[in-house]
Amino acid sequence: MHVPYGNEVAKDTKALKIQKELSNKELLNVSIKLFEPGKLPEDVDDRKGLSEKIRRSEARFLPIHLKYTMQQTGYWGNVRVVPDESEGSEILVKGKILSSDGESIEVQITVVDAENNQWFQRTYAETVESHHRGKTEVEKLDAFQALYNKISNDIIEYRQKISLAEIEKIKQIAEIRFANYMTPEVYATYLKRNKDNKFELLRLPAISDPMIKRIRNIKSRDEMLVDTINNYYDMYYSNIWDSYDNWRKFRSEELESIREIERKALTQKLIGAAAIVGAIALGASNNSDVVNRTGALRSVMIAAGGYAVYQGFQTSKESAINKEAIEELGESFSNEVEPMIVDVDGKTMKLTGSAEQQYAKWKKLLKEIYHKETGF
Repeated sequence: MHVPYGNEVAKDTKALKIQKELSNKELLNVSIKLFEPGKLPEDVDDRKGLSEKIRRSEARFLPIHLKYTMQQTGYWGNVRVVPDESEGSEILVKGKILSSDGESIEVQITVVDAENNQWFQRTYAETVESHHRGKTEVEKLDAFQALYNKISNDIIEYRQKISLAEIEKIKQIAEIRFANYMTPEVYATYLKRNKDNKFELLRLPAISDPMIKRIRNIKSRDEMLVDTINNYYDMYYSNIWDSYDNWRKFRSEELESIREIERKALTQKLIGAAAIVGAIALGASNNSDVVNRTGALRSVMIAAGGYAVYQGFQTSKESAINKEAIEELGESFSNEVEPMIVDVDGKTMKLTGSAEQQYAKWKKLLKEIYHKETGF
């Protein structure tokens, strides 16, 4: 079992909830990027049934459950899971899975705003053994809920330090960054990066500027597709909830069984080895009378010791069976999405591939739509 050090969250961590409803001016939208799966242990034995496929599933599952956790606090506007970083994000949450084995999880979380201010980068970990697991509930309560609550609380605590003027500036910069992504030849002069690589707003478009109105329309279409992708993620999350929850519970129990078997096997081997060593020691005695009188005993000790060592190795083999069961269960995960049909200027277009691939195609298509509409 991976044992985190120094970043274990408190088991009783509760999610902060808003006491008074915030106005739209106070709400920032949050984009949670799909997590990086991280690397599995290089040693196959250390993986104990973990697989790349399971880890990729977790890289989707974790940000989706974090989305639900953050939505329920009341501190944010729209909270969406995004396949990739977007220039229009007001707040971007990025995560990387450092380890996850069913009993414990450790993730690195980075939060940045549209100005490119890094709010923080922290590591969170939680360990939940099978006998400590309670009830779980889709969208509300995960086995590692304290970890999600702590991440959400830390983001809220940072947001509470920001003034209303700063919130407005973040929104403005997010919009201009999206506009600059769509038409850099027009909006490059509205922003600059300072020596600290932070975005500074140089000027704003006129309220009546028709071009920024088109940008907002394009942005709305982008958000509609992201919402469609989120519907897919939500279905995926709901569909794997029981399997993933049971897999973690099962795997935790299996790991406990494996450790118990390995302890038992080691004990058997040590007892057997001790018996054999004892018999050899008696046979090596300088006292010939002792050697003669313990001949039968030594034979029994060697035979019993050999059998105990054999039993120890047989017991060790049982753990391999458990590992195979874990691998087989992990193969049940699926990560494909149905093709999405989008309407572009009265023409129907099909986006195929995974959600991430479809979104990459959509971003290119967005630029084509904008350029067609504006002539740029």
